[in-house]
Amino acid sequence: MSKSKKNPSRGFDEDAALRSIVEGTSTETGERFFEALVENLATVMNTRGAWVTEYLEDLYRLRSIAFWFGGKWIKDYEYDISGTPCGKVIENTRLIHIPDKVMELYPDDPDLEPLGAISYIGVPLLDTDGGILGHLAVLDNRPMPENRRAQALIRIFANRAATEMQRLRVESELREREEKLSLLVDSAMDAIIELDHDLKIVLMNSAAEKVFNCPNEYIIGKEFKLLLSQSSHEKLINLIKQLDTKPEGQSHLWIPGGLESKTFDDEGFKAEATLSCFEIRGKTHYTIILRNVNARIEAEKKISSLTKETKYLKEEIKELHNFDEIIGKSKSLLNVFRELEQVADTDTTVLILGETGTGKELIARAIHASSPRRDKPLIKVNCAAIPASLIESEFFGHEQGAFTGATKKREGRFSLADGGAIFLDEIGELPLDLQVKLLRILQEGEFEPVGSSKTVKVDVRIIAATNRDLHQEVQKGRFREDLFYRLNVFPIIVPSLRERKDDIALLANSFVKHFSQRIGRDVELASEESIRRLISYDWPGNIRELQNVIERAVITSSAGKLNLESVLPDTARPSSIHLTGSDENKNNSVKTMKELQNIERNNIILALEKTDWRVSGENGAAQLLGIPPSTLSSRIKALGIKKPRKD
Repeated sequence: MSKSKKNPSRGFDEDAALRSIVEGTSTETGERFFEALVENLATVMNTRGAWVTEYLEDLYRLRSIAFWFGGKWIKDYEYDISGTPCGKVIENTRLIHIPDKVMELYPDDPDLEPLGAISYIGVPLLDTDGGILGHLAVLDNRPMPENRRAQALIRIFANRAATEMQRLRVESELREREEKLSLLVDSAMDAIIELDHDLKIVLMNSAAEKVFNCPNEYIIGKEFKLLLSQSSHEKLINLIKQLDTKPEGQSHLWIPGGLESKTFDDEGFKAEATLSCFEIRGKTHYTIILRNVNARIEAEKKISSLTKETKYLKEEIKELHNFDEIIGKSKSLLNVFRELEQVADTDTTVLILGETGTGKELIARAIHASSPRRDKPLIKVNCAAIPASLIESEFFGHEQGAFTGATKKREGRFSLADGGAIFLDEIGELPLDLQVKLLRILQEGEFEPVGSSKTVKVDVRIIAATNRDLHQEVQKGRFREDLFYRLNVFPIIVPSLRERKDDIALLANSFVKHFSQRIGRDVELASEESIRRLISYDWPGNIRELQNVIERAVITSSAGKLNLESVLPDTARPSSIHLTGSDENKNNSVKTMKELQNIERNNIILALEKTDWRVSGENGAAQLLGIPPSTLSSRIKALGIKKPRKD
């Protein structure tokens, strides 16, 4: 044994050793504390080395935190403690002192021989609950006789090492919780803002930075009112006062109606929000969690718009009575088909002309169904059926409060038709002031809803229809000439039923089948005699009148026979009624259609004069002439008969 080495069993000054270790570790924490501890412990105890470890319970291994041996540091020392003196320390959870021949006692420990170990002292590091944290040990290549003071010293510093290890673990767990909390807050979809007692921003998560379009460094420390409207800031102040009076455990509330917020660059948005408070060191802090609901509001508007569109389309389908085909093979109708095919696959504006009841709407639907816009809606507007005071709102929509009765915002027909087409029926009835706005849509594809200054852009194909002579309407100043030429890009003239007599049989039998199925009756198709009678009639109401006549004939059918006797207008009756008067036509030979119309016109006028211009009802002109009131009204309009004005 070297004389230069002090034997730990002799002359051991416990106070000096304790003071030396305390002084050597007092200013250190963490890894440096453990390094200072083992280095000073090995020095004062005059041993070859010392080390402190943490216990890996699942692996039954020890991993060194600091290992000082032979005047140098051994890094990354980890070992299985089975069959080792360290394992005995862990298993027994008490100090183990082996004064000599440690290798003989633990021959299965592979590390003892390379270290030249002779003696060993180890003590477990325990937490406050008695759990094992690791161990502190000294090792020497000389015997270490039992020394109670030395054992007491190592126990003292084992306790100090255990305390530091627990502190580091608590610190690590706290840091981990803070990281998790930070990740939780930052990963939240909603904006989270912490305010101090002066309502200045203390913290904002990533979602809040995005919502307010402002990085943390620009907004932390500034007042939250910068991100609120004046009314919402006042609302928040009142809610905070209300929150401060709530009992403990109820320090949170939902902000009714949300907040009117704004980004750092003053772009406003609507936000749903909650408010809560907490206290730190006697000072109250507030947390606001909010969500920008502009996107949801827009989605709800879109859903509402689609719902209205669906309802509208269902009504349109119901109005069609399932007549989704244009029936006929006459030359005049085939010419319409050719024109339809030519224009359908373009975006060209189409003007459909023809008498009332000729099926102009079916032509419009056929154009749309054959166009590239077929997957988008065809929105119908009857310009004659909407009051003049409401037609602008119907066309372009309106904002809430735009006029009396406008209790909520409404989408107009042009917005519903965006991407598709709009069918403007009876375009000749459109008021002049609306004609100007329609012209703007045709030229620029934009409009302003009623009560709004915001311009709305739309992509809409326009298909218009009228039974008026728009040339005459332009000359009379009732229709804008520039709008007429914008609409009249591709005119299609739908022939009247008089011009397609060859189609009457096809149409009549199609209507018979449809109405028979609808009312659940088995009615035979029209006979040759019935077809001759149908063809001989002038059909002033065109296909619509034919449809109505057949429906009445099916309803009044008997024994499966179509009844045309009581429902078909008798073309011979008007000329056979004898009415006295100076204008009575006594010429039985009618050579031209004009002469026939004159006879019909004169008879109708005489009947109207005789009934004081009463068309329907008992003792009306229709009863006197023996024709339905609807037919008489159509003929009055077609023949241009007007009641004379009284002086």
